[in-house]
Amino acid sequence: MGWFVTILISLLATTKSENQTCKLMGHTGFLEFSKEGDLLIGGVFSMTSTRKLIDNDYEAVPHYYCEALNDRELKFARTVMFTVEEINKNANLLPGIHLGYFLYNGCGSENLIRAAVEAVTRVETQCSGRIQALLGHSSSGVSEDINFILSPFSIPQVSHLSTCACLSDKNLFPTFFRTVPSDRFQVLGLVQLMKYFDWRWVGIIYSSGLYSDEGTAEFSKAALKEEICVEYRLPYSKSSTKKWNAIVTALKESSSSVVLLFMSLSFTKSFLSKMESSNITGKQLVGSEAWITQQDLASMERKNILQGAMGFALPKASIPGLGQFLLDLKPSDEPQSSLIKAFWEKFFDCSFSPSNTSILCTGAEDLRRVSSDYTDVTHFREENNVYKAVYLVAYAIDDLLKCENGANPTTGKPCVKKNQVQPKMVLEHIRYVNFTTQNGAKMFFDENGDSVAQYDLVNWHVRDDGSVQIVTIGQYDTSFPEGRRLKLNDDAKIIWAGNSSKEPRSVCREPCPPGMRKAVSKNMPVCCFDCFECPEGTISNQTDSPECVACPPEFWPNAKKDSCLPKPTEYLSHQEIMGALLTAFSCVGVFLSFLTSLIFLTHKETPIVKANNSELSFLLLISLKLCFLCSLTFIGRPTEWSCMLRHTAFGITFVLCISCVLGKTLVVLMAFRATLPGKNVMRLFGPVQQRLSVVTLTLIQVMFCIIWLCTNPPFPAMNLQYYKEKIILECALGSAIGFWGVLGYIGLLALLCFILAFLSRNLPDSFNEAKLITFSMLIFCAVWITFIPAYVSSPGKFTVAVEIFAILASSFGLLICIFVPKCYIIIFRPERNSKKHLMGKIPPRTL
Repeated sequence: MGWFVTILISLLATTKSENQTCKLMGHTGFLEFSKEGDLLIGGVFSMTSTRKLIDNDYEAVPHYYCEALNDRELKFARTVMFTVEEINKNANLLPGIHLGYFLYNGCGSENLIRAAVEAVTRVETQCSGRIQALLGHSSSGVSEDINFILSPFSIPQVSHLSTCACLSDKNLFPTFFRTVPSDRFQVLGLVQLMKYFDWRWVGIIYSSGLYSDEGTAEFSKAALKEEICVEYRLPYSKSSTKKWNAIVTALKESSSSVVLLFMSLSFTKSFLSKMESSNITGKQLVGSEAWITQQDLASMERKNILQGAMGFALPKASIPGLGQFLLDLKPSDEPQSSLIKAFWEKFFDCSFSPSNTSILCTGAEDLRRVSSDYTDVTHFREENNVYKAVYLVAYAIDDLLKCENGANPTTGKPCVKKNQVQPKMVLEHIRYVNFTTQNGAKMFFDENGDSVAQYDLVNWHVRDDGSVQIVTIGQYDTSFPEGRRLKLNDDAKIIWAGNSSKEPRSVCREPCPPGMRKAVSKNMPVCCFDCFECPEGTISNQTDSPECVACPPEFWPNAKKDSCLPKPTEYLSHQEIMGALLTAFSCVGVFLSFLTSLIFLTHKETPIVKANNSELSFLLLISLKLCFLCSLTFIGRPTEWSCMLRHTAFGITFVLCISCVLGKTLVVLMAFRATLPGKNVMRLFGPVQQRLSVVTLTLIQVMFCIIWLCTNPPFPAMNLQYYKEKIILECALGSAIGFWGVLGYIGLLALLCFILAFLSRNLPDSFNEAKLITFSMLIFCAVWITFIPAYVSSPGKFTVAVEIFAILASSFGLLICIFVPKCYIIIFRPERNSKKHLMGKIPPRTL
């Protein structure tokens, strides 16, 4: 900053001596255009923009020479002049005050700062006063340096193109304002543009300087928040071959197909010139507002490079009268300006000095025949910001000079007259300005001195002849809520890189489809991730899901693992083969029991039926029918009633069945003992006692079942533990004590029956009922002993099948062992169905 102070002191000294009298425009320092007025606006522009060092071959002191003319900066300066004239004609704005301007030209940062210092240190003369605000500069870096000087003097600075987000810091730049949106908004818009087209893997090439350095840094931070990654971020230098080679290598070898070209206009021109010979095509260029609307960048050689380029541009605006004003320029309008003559010679390739090598300029040539940035008046983008900047200062001064009841209505301070206006006062009122220009542009500032950001999204359509049509395909407006700021036109026709109609893809890794999860490596960018299939029992139903979620217990993932489907239920059904077979066997058992009952009923008066206690036989056959039928309650979807019925019916019918067998066994024993002399044992176990024993033993089981059902009965339940992919519908036991108590009671009776039958094994062969009962009880006990481990270890519906099998096997064992031999004698050996045979008076035969 030391050299700033040196310049300031030297200019203060020169200004004091040189400005004691009125000066004509162009006569002092860097002043190029001026107009006297009651109040003045200053401006700094780079109408000559390129400096060349003249070393004089060491024969004289080296100095810089400005050799390039900047058409756009001249256009900006002329727009200030037009706007001031328009304001002076407006009777409602600054009435009674004539606004003037002092516009300075500088070449290079140092000269521009010197020009700014000269503008703000002018000594008030009889011809004019001090400037109240300074307009400019276009460059963020130059504006930064100028504001460091202006801030101590509280002189407001209004820039029309300095977009660096760093200038929004009011602690560092308290007097800086701008009518162009901050790069922060452009960066957010570019990030949303990338997100809109799902470009997650991009490269950045930027120029050196505050504008590009800050812009690309902000873009990288904002992009990362939206999971957009930067593959490479390379600086471009006009003179460094090493940096250029690095850029060429990156463009050729990179996998990203989208390149953000964040450069100032002069660097973009240099970059594209070098690109022409690099044979790099197919890259989708996304540009910053600094160059994206500059049609003069297009050419035949650059067609394949710039075709389909896209970016945000300042919105189009209509400024009535400005185009006519610009095109009506003549050298005679500014006779003291050598700069206008230089532009004129450039436009028409002529000379005001007689020469054999060029045409003599007349000064009457028509600018409408010239194609340049200056003469392009089809639409005004940057010029609209200059237009608003002048109006901004005018409205601030107008607000400052308002007086109601002896005080300013905005600040409440005493009224100010025009000769009392100071830049500090203007600065105070600029903060609160809110107006609409004649062309409908709204202007106000936020707390950072930034205006509302509005952009046009433009697309380059390069024609076959190398000319370009810049088509507006959408808008970005920060006044809308988040998520709705970027909007593409419904009729937008977009041309992509390589003259393709297909939108390019630019991702490091294609998104993980549903059914997979995204895993980001610590050593890789967030966009370069791995996709893993969801583990068993989990799903992901979104693209790029960071994790898989488990399905609810009743659900299971589909084959693609992108949705949860209800788990299939499993239970023993009548419709499946195993269920149908068991049902058939149950029906066969019922039929055989019924057939046996019918045979015994038709032969109830025969000795073999009478000798085997016909009453208990019929009761046993009825209980066997019930045993076969109760197995059917185990088949089908478990319900509350079926669960209670199947276990209680099974327990009661089997106790009834075993009670009958036990009664028959006791009858056999008592009958044999009754044949001994002096014994009358049958009186102790007659028909009444037989019935009573069966009823008593059965009622005990009934009471057991009632207690079970009243305390903790069986109920339908879903078993989610055994299988992960399906649900077992089963009947939970409720009370395990109740179940095993019922089963144990049946086992106890069966064991007692087996023991009694076993004790009667020594009875005479002719009376073979005891042996049959013994064999049937042996089968019964064997079946139910093997049932227990099979029941515990069988999964799902096989548990029920094992239980049904045990019921059927034990029932068939009783039916076959006890009744089939008798039916055989009744039907096929009727001669043996006699009392003599049964009493052993006929030698027995083997059945």
